[in-house]
Amino acid sequence: MGRLSGVFFEPKKAFEDIAARPGFWVPLILAILTGVIFTVLLGQHVGWPEVIRQSMQMNARQAQQLEQLPADQRQRAEDLQLKIVPVTYYAGAVIGPPVGLLVVAAVLLGIVRGILSAPVKFKQLFAVLCYSSLPGIIQTALKTVVMYLKKPEDFFLVNPLAFNPAAFMDYQSSSKFVYTLAKSLDLFTIWGILLIAVGIKAAGGKKVSFGGALTCVVLPWIVVVFIGAAIAGAFS
Repeated sequence: MGRLSGVFFEPKKAFEDIAARPGFWVPLILAILTGVIFTVLLGQHVGWPEVIRQSMQMNARQAQQLEQLPADQRQRAEDLQLKIVPVTYYAGAVIGPPVGLLVVAAVLLGIVRGILSAPVKFKQLFAVLCYSSLPGIIQTALKTVVMYLKKPEDFFLVNPLAFNPAAFMDYQSSSKFVYTLAKSLDLFTIWGILLIAVGIKAAGGKKVSFGGALTCVVLPWIVVVFIGAAIAGAFS
């Protein structure tokens, strides 16, 4: 409990303790449970047909291809989506956090050791990432509240919270490249990046400055954001 609260109120002290004893199960399990609970509530309140409908709206090409199918084939495709989409969401909630964090930890380990020559261990980085994901739990809780405050058809699953510039843009008329860039400038994303930098600084000790740690986190994040924005722009 001291670590969990410390990440929010005393991050420097908390991450020094995490770097010294890099346990990760508690925040990782919390992230998985939060994702599973949100997925259950999403299916109950919004409903998978509405989730699929919004997905079709976001992907005009796929929606157009579906409309061109004969009625019987279109019905079979829609029935198949109703089976696949919930499984995809649940799999993402369970497998997504550990797999995603493992990949990010491996990438960051190479960058931190390559640029800063810091004696940071993989387990330390993975634990730092797990605890740095805790703001995401708050984000998911707020998404759940907003979901129940709105009608199912009014809950915009792609960007439900107004914590980034994209929330004030119209998705349909905006450039998908610009929209994706604006969405990436999210308060919770920036919060997580800062926490990761604090954790890397704590794990690297005196050899690592906060500025250096932050650079190691921000540079690959910028690359990933621009790649994602380019893909969104190309397939919109």
